[in-house]
Amino acid sequence: MSVRLLEPAQAELDEAIGWYAEQAPGLGDAFLLETLKVLKLIEQFPQAWHPLTLEIRRCRLKRFPYSVVYTLDAADILVLAVAHQHRKPSYWRNRILPSH
Repeated sequence: MSVRLLEPAQAELDEAIGWYAEQAPGLGDAFLLETLKVLKLIEQFPQAWHPLTLEIRRCRLKRFPYSVVYTLDAADILVLAVAHQHRKPSYWRNRILPSH
């Protein structure tokens, strides 16, 4: 299985990295590394995390208040959002493909 990020999810990741990089030296890199670690875990164990619906799951980052929201799309893991846990819950729901 491979992990793919929807374009809006990639933009969210890039924005969060930039924001954390402005807060303290190395913090943006730390956010990226933790996100990559979570993506690798999701790739290895796609069914392991909290189900939000029958087809959508969420894996929370440990150090940062973000979650990776994803679904399984054929042979891939499709990341719908890199979502801040305290802002606009479920804003990403309109990103779900019609087949889901």
